[in-house]
Order: sequence, then structure tokens, then C-alpha cells
Amino acid sequence: MKTVVFVAPFFRPTTLRFVEAVASLPNVRLGVVSQDAAEHMPSTLRARIDGHYRVQDALDTAQLVAAVRAMQHHFGHVDRLLGTLEHAQEQLAAVREIVDIEGMRPATCARFRDKAKMKDALREAGVPVARHARVESTAEARAFAERVGFPLVAKPIAGAAAVATHRVTAVTELDAVLHKLAPSPSNPIQLEEFVTGLERSFETASIAGEPVWSSYTEYTPQPLHVMENAWIQWTVTLPREESTEDLDVIREPGLAAIRALGIETGLTHLEWFRRPDGTVAISEVAARPPGAQIMTLNTYVHETDMYRAWAALMVHDEWSIGPKKWAAGCAFFRAERPGRVKQIRGIDTAQEQIGPLIVEAKLPQPGWQTSAGYEGDGYAIVRAETTAEVRHALDVLVSHVRIET
Repeated sequence: MKTVVFVAPFFRPTTLRFVEAVASLPNVRLGVVSQDAAEHMPSTLRARIDGHYRVQDALDTAQLVAAVRAMQHHFGHVDRLLGTLEHAQEQLAAVREIVDIEGMRPATCARFRDKAKMKDALREAGVPVARHARVESTAEARAFAERVGFPLVAKPIAGAAAVATHRVTAVTELDAVLHKLAPSPSNPIQLEEFVTGLERSFETASIAGEPVWSSYTEYTPQPLHVMENAWIQWTVTLPREESTEDLDVIREPGLAAIRALGIETGLTHLEWFRRPDGTVAISEVAARPPGAQIMTLNTYVHETDMYRAWAALMVHDEWSIGPKKWAAGCAFFRAERPGRVKQIRGIDTAQEQIGPLIVEAKLPQPGWQTSAGYEGDGYAIVRAETTAEVRHALDVLVSHVRIET
């Protein structure tokens, strides 16, 4: 019997899907640590949880140590400490080391979370990355800009999902970003040359340091462009083909990247660019399941519950997933301007054209406040036998569906 503790700061739908996946595994006792009360968990899932510990701050290492030790006392032992939130990975790694639980340790986690350490490790391993620098002052930032030139990208050292990432095209913009991010020895930022091209992701599953599965998706347009333009609706496509030009060109450097960063057992999400000349530049790698509905897309494509596959990987060191049977994609709907949702236009037209291909959708209701997040206010997932059909369906969705406020 494996005892697992899952840190879920809040009981949000995606987080609960991962919790439920762990709860569904055989021979597992599951404890949950959260800022939410146990009563906020759906009753059907709560009945399958063997313990709950509430904390004030699920990102505070000391509180997590206390919670895990309480779980150890309750269960007798804890075999795995899990969590999927990007911003909790360093704390989880620290707790594992403090209470001696198997899994990723702080030194490895730092290479994934600290963008400067990550890029240094990748470059040392011969993996293609953009020119970059860890910047602790305005003078260092200006010196890097003079050396590399514009445009540049500025981001937090431990950022995620393009949040607080800025494109900088001139000295005046650099000064404004530096004022906002305030680089210092205690608050360093990452500066990189701006890479143009097609943006993709590359997902892997590894057991004991060896990759056992890989896949990739296509972003259209690239996430930074989406973040800069709140009205842009965007898509993620998971092709059916096992071999494409993109996958063939990223597989070798992608696998080299995760080996250089030291992943042992787990899923990774790598973002990369294919430049106009065909060369590769790896942007960053996360040691966690991917967002942007990529887990759900893989579930539809492989006809295998990817959330449960992740749980089995992390708890039992097992990986089992069916072959690709479909192509799939997700269209993210974003309001044209902030406010409260008034109506959604174009759904009927899209339904008439591609209705049979839509397998899942979540749409905002009138009166809802719009979201500032890059995933927007709603989405629709399509699945088809060919990648071409999926791309056409996604084009129909982002061309016709509009959220009015």
C-alpha cells in the first residue's frame, strides 16, 4: 500500500482532476493538504480521501513540513509527495528533502524553476537555446541589451505560462520593464534574445531518468503574442502523425534537454521555437504536467486517461498509454475587451460547420466577469481522424465565435 500526500492549494477543477486520478489508483492511501476546507471538495471525491490537513498558505515550506509530518503520524509513513502547481514545485522539493520522501530534490528543481540556471545547464549540454543572462541590476540589463540588441524578452526567473513576460523592442521599453520588474540580487530577472518562428511544445514521460514517451503540440499564435493582445483567440493542435518535420527536429534536442536538467520520474513540458531557417531554440522546460488542455487533448487522441496515466507514473513508476488514434485541438475563446459577458456570437454557425467534431466545450455564461488569464473565458476541443480536419475546425471556431461584453 502506497501512501500519497497531494498538495492542492485550492480545489479548482483541473487540480481536482489530478487528485481524483491519484485516488483512483489501486493500493493507494491518499491525504490532501490544502488551503480549502475538506467540505469544499466534491462529496464523491471526499469519500475517497483518507486524510485532509488544512494550511493557511500552501506555498509556505514550514507549513507544508508540518502538514506532511502530521500525515506521517496519521498514516505511519508517506511514500510520495505530489502537486501540479508550477509555483509549488520548489516547496515540494524542499519538503521531500527535509522529511526524506522519494522524489525530486531542490537542486534538480532549481534547474527547472530558475530560468538562468536552466539555460546554463542546457547550453553546457550543447542544447540550442537563445542567448540569455541573469540580470540583477539596471546596468547589467543595459549591458546585455547593448551586446545582443533588440528585440529582447524579459521575464521573472521563476515565471510560468508567459505571465509577466515582456517583449522589449527599444531602450525606452527596457527602462519601463526594468522599473516594473525591479531587478536586484534578491529579485533577479531573465533577459533573452527574442526568437521568432513557430512555437511548439514537447512533452515527455520518464521513469528513473529514461524517457518512455514523447509527443508535441503546436501553438497558434505564440503565447507571448496572445498575452500582449487580450482579444486574440488562439489554438493548440495535437497532430495524429507519429512523425512530422517538427517532431523529427525536436526529438533529439528535447530529450537531451530533459536529461541535462536531471528529470528522474515524471512528466515534462518543454516549449521551443522552430526558426524560419528550420533550426531549433528551446525556450524553457517545466517538470510538471502541461497546461493549455494538452493533458485532455492527449486523453482524446490516445483514448487513455492521461491524468490517471500521470498518477500511475508518479505513484507506481508505471507508464501505459494507447497508440495515437486521432488528432485533436483546442480553441481558446477570449473576450474582445474586459467586462461582464453579454453574449456569445457565432456558436450556431460553428456548430453547423463542425458540430460532429466538437467533443468538449466550456463557454462563459452571460454576466460572468471576463478572465485576464491567457487561457481566456472558454474553450472548445475538437477531434478528427486527420490533423487537417482538426486545423480546419479550429480555424472555424476562432473565426466565428466571439464573446461580447
